[in-house]
Amino acid sequence: MSTSFNAEAFLATVTQQPGVYRMYDKNNEVIYVGKAKNLKKRVASYFRKQVDSVKTQALVRAIAAMDVTVTHTEAEALILENSFIKKYRPRYNVLLRDDKSYPYIFISAHEHPRIGFHRGARREKGDYFGPFPNGSAVRESLILLQKLFPVRQCDDSYYRARSRPCLQYQLKRCLAPCVGIPTNDDYLAQVELAKLFLKGKNEEVMGKLVAQMEAASADLAFEKAAILRDQIAALRQVQERNAVSGSTEELDVIGLYREAGLTCIHLLFIRQNAVQGSRSYYPKVPANTSENEVLESFIQQFYLSDVEGRQTPKQIVAPLHTEEAEQLSQQLSEALQRKVTIRTQPRGERAQYLSLAQKNAMNAVHSRLGEASVMQTRVSALQKLVGEDQPLERMECFDISHTMGQETVASCVVFDNQGPKKSDYRRFNIKDITPGDDYAAMAQVLSRRYKNAVVQENVPDVVFIDGGKGQLTQAEDYFKDWPKPPLLIGVAKGESRRPGLETLIFGYSRKTHHLPADHPALHLIQYIRDESHRFAITGHRQRRAKVKRTSTLEEIPAVGAKRRQNLLSYLGGLQQVKNASIEQLSQVPGISKTLAETIYYALRDE
Repeated sequence: MSTSFNAEAFLATVTQQPGVYRMYDKNNEVIYVGKAKNLKKRVASYFRKQVDSVKTQALVRAIAAMDVTVTHTEAEALILENSFIKKYRPRYNVLLRDDKSYPYIFISAHEHPRIGFHRGARREKGDYFGPFPNGSAVRESLILLQKLFPVRQCDDSYYRARSRPCLQYQLKRCLAPCVGIPTNDDYLAQVELAKLFLKGKNEEVMGKLVAQMEAASADLAFEKAAILRDQIAALRQVQERNAVSGSTEELDVIGLYREAGLTCIHLLFIRQNAVQGSRSYYPKVPANTSENEVLESFIQQFYLSDVEGRQTPKQIVAPLHTEEAEQLSQQLSEALQRKVTIRTQPRGERAQYLSLAQKNAMNAVHSRLGEASVMQTRVSALQKLVGEDQPLERMECFDISHTMGQETVASCVVFDNQGPKKSDYRRFNIKDITPGDDYAAMAQVLSRRYKNAVVQENVPDVVFIDGGKGQLTQAEDYFKDWPKPPLLIGVAKGESRRPGLETLIFGYSRKTHHLPADHPALHLIQYIRDESHRFAITGHRQRRAKVKRTSTLEEIPAVGAKRRQNLLSYLGGLQQVKNASIEQLSQVPGISKTLAETIYYALRDE
């Protein structure tokens, strides 16, 4: 293992989401690029005690640093990996070094063009559409295209040898240009329609399919309707855009995430229609500074500090307010002496890039929060605040989550002076209480959690209670007879639930503290409290989804007849609605992002 790289510390902060990882040597050169469905598991596999591959052993010895870029899906990671390998040419990578790694759909430039599968160098004239993540996706696309557009897919030798139409003409999957049945204009019109579809301009085609499906259903031709439904679902799956490759030539995308006093700004650099790089920045932000101010200051400093050396794109996507974005666009354009536009409410492909940047910013913050040096500073600040003589080695926090009193779940998260101990996290399904009684729920979870804590010597140093005096009273009552109870601290939310305005209530004495928004101890408490809330609400949603997974669209609030019809028509059926992601649901007319999340969680486990 490399002596200059602390693998254990790096793995403690790596996410389990899909993405791409890069390894650097002591000269800061990329020596290996890889992709993973689970970044943490994949990266950890390099640092096992027993590694058989000689190449892997040499690679690990050369590692001086690593970083990761999170993606939405494994397919996106595959394409981003290919892009990075072409850019960096790492010496330990062998595969995916040229276009032969990915298949394309090809439309030739013949008098009667053909649609076909292509892999390798682009020697033949025509239009290439892709790349696709794998060959099966291309072959499925070709089958579907053949059903939609009667354009030939046969080889040229077969095409030239025909004297009568083949079986594909009888199946209405080809116009038979080989024997001159269609006019050239009619045939080329179908070819252009196929090209438009492959470019993503498919709403007209989808509209026709939907109309055919509804007509078949009305005529009680359910088998035909089912076939059309499956075609719609498969076509949407094939044509779904990746968030790491698209049609945008030059673009910078800025994502921002803030938590527990730490701010991260993540930049995605889009060049030649793909993500060519990314980088995270951690600006020092004064307390109570708005996100809009942070972004505005960052953009000004980043793009105007080195005008000659920096490649500023024509478009920048950032979650700014519209008015400030317009003013900032004008300032940048004047300073750089060329037009620069800042987009604040992107759609389609740009919205996916922004979502990816926000996701990477969040991952970077969570990784930084988990670093030992940051945790040590914050634990020391908390130690000073509470005035305990013994070091704080174990901290636990409780939170309650329910919907209108139903499916109540309590969470318990555990932290030590190194950060979260997720293996010790626990959830408790709360039963036999009055629905909505948070006090009874808190009393029950405390009794279940600490029933054998003294015998097992598992008593924490500090117990945080997410709530006010009522919830804290339940903890005081439970621990009042203990010879040495843990320190109890209630964390009451501030006005409008704004971070930095929390009130800390110390158990028994009821002494209150209002710490400054930039206090390290408060940042630690916010981190623990937010993790407890996340863990509780995730468990509640899973439990709620299990209860409702047999429910239908009619039982979901705010989904009326018109929206149900749009969902079924746009996605191709109830099963496709159940399998759709939040992003796919939000693209249906009349379905907002919030409502899409409601539908998503109502129809399946999170």
